[in-house]
Amino acid sequence: MRRSTSFSMFMLAGTAFAAGCGDNDDDATTTDPVSIVATAQETPSLSTLVAALEFASNDGDLVDLLSASGTLTVFAPSNAAFDALAIELTGNSGAKGADLLTAANKPLLRTVLTYHVLTIEVNAAAIPFGMPITTAEGSVFKIEAGSPPVVIDGRNRTAQITGTDIDASNGVIHLIDKVILPADKNIVQTAQAAAGAATPEFTILVEAVVAADLAATLSGAGPFTVFAPTDDAFAALLGELGATKDQLLANKPLLVEVLTYHVVPGRVFEAAVPIDTPITTVQTDQLSINADLTITDARGRTSNIVGTEVQTSNGVIHVIDKVLLPAQ
Repeated sequence: MRRSTSFSMFMLAGTAFAAGCGDNDDDATTTDPVSIVATAQETPSLSTLVAALEFASNDGDLVDLLSASGTLTVFAPSNAAFDALAIELTGNSGAKGADLLTAANKPLLRTVLTYHVLTIEVNAAAIPFGMPITTAEGSVFKIEAGSPPVVIDGRNRTAQITGTDIDASNGVIHLIDKVILPADKNIVQTAQAAAGAATPEFTILVEAVVAADLAATLSGAGPFTVFAPTDDAFAALLGELGATKDQLLANKPLLVEVLTYHVVPGRVFEAAVPIDTPITTVQTDQLSINADLTITDARGRTSNIVGTEVQTSNGVIHVIDKVLLPAQ
């Protein structure tokens, strides 16, 4: 039987999988693990999760999913985590997790709950740190190693894993201190949000994508990996080309060549970047990335990756400090 490993001194008292204690080893007893749902039902700090599963189920389907035989992994948010989500979503500082259980929220709850489930069993020792992890909902999140490990969700929010490897008859439970949410913006929407932020970024990139008629493509299913130049990177390019922004935006063939050179098919997280190996872009020319996350483009120019893994619904964005150029 696996034991719960807690990073916050979490104690599971009185659960069905707790071992009995006696004066000697002969008196010790162990109860066989029960299902994920039954384990959660017997854990007071997971009562809101249970209530949400029951409320969001259609004819009991979510409860059945986590009760049936199988090999699942559930990242289980605490009651406090659901309370924090209620405050986040409603803006009401006194909101509680139970306030989320409304008919209007049911579709969101179903999406969110299945986003916490993996359809395979992944123990703590097998977590693929730094890699995209696909959920039963269909979206991804990643986990960064640490003490405690940190989950980074599709909206680039973070949650700490506070307990691991709680055994159940149909899988394993890991405890988290925040409800994680799937991405709600695609690559273009994410760049547009950054361009409209209090400290704007990617404003020229967004204008260039629109001028090149690439917004629909980069809003598509993908997934794509985009190396996104900052506004300062575009300003430097204008100086390098001896052009104004208006001249650059008016040159659609050049924009298409340059922008598609910044896109790689697939969702490539930092941990999976092929170091010192030619990477073929959507534009078809290649670039390479070294261990220091410096990109060398087809003209031998270099750009640094200064921000990694901004997750979106259809891929991932890495921020770079110089515009890349394909071969002449």
